[in-house]
Amino acid sequence: MQSHDGETSAPDLSVTLAQAARGDEGAWRDIVRLYGRRVFALVRSRIGNDEAAEEIAQSVFATIAIKLRDGGYSEIGRFEPWLFRIAMNRVRDSVRHAKRRAGLLSLSSSPDPVVEQARSTPDPAERAGLRAAIQNLSEPDREIIELRHHAGMGFRQMSELLGEPVGTLLARHHRALQKLKAMLSPLSGEESEGTL
Repeated sequence: MQSHDGETSAPDLSVTLAQAARGDEGAWRDIVRLYGRRVFALVRSRIGNDEAAEEIAQSVFATIAIKLRDGGYSEIGRFEPWLFRIAMNRVRDSVRHAKRRAGLLSLSSSPDPVVEQARSTPDPAERAGLRAAIQNLSEPDREIIELRHHAGMGFRQMSELLGEPVGTLLARHHRALQKLKAMLSPLSGEESEGTL
């Protein structure tokens, strides 16, 4: 059963995790159904490539399966922050690897995967502008926006994941949204003037 903030209630999740640790396929499907879309959305928001995001998300769930099976996690009501911490670590590893690889290869002719993805969605100008604005945020601001809006995490879960008080995260989130609004408002003003 899901609570109002999207997290599965502790007793139900504890049972599902215990069943998954014993190899119950149905329990694994439930875990992937509950968290797969959110993990993928978070990873994709950071990586910008659907195929790479799918691969990373699968590796996150493979890690979860191994750790649960081997007793590397005990259910104490913090599964979601643990899951997203693993996902963020995989993203960071992937980004570091891509930067090292980019240093060895010239990628100047390669299209930006974030822009390419935005072009294939409705209203590409707005999406491209939003994606570009998010990329221009500082790493901490971008992280909080992506955890909240792509991973769908609540502030309490983000607090557990990042080790910061909820009030601090609320303030950081508000400031990050204000920065995005400031970056996007000149664009929307130009577009509205052009349409008159």
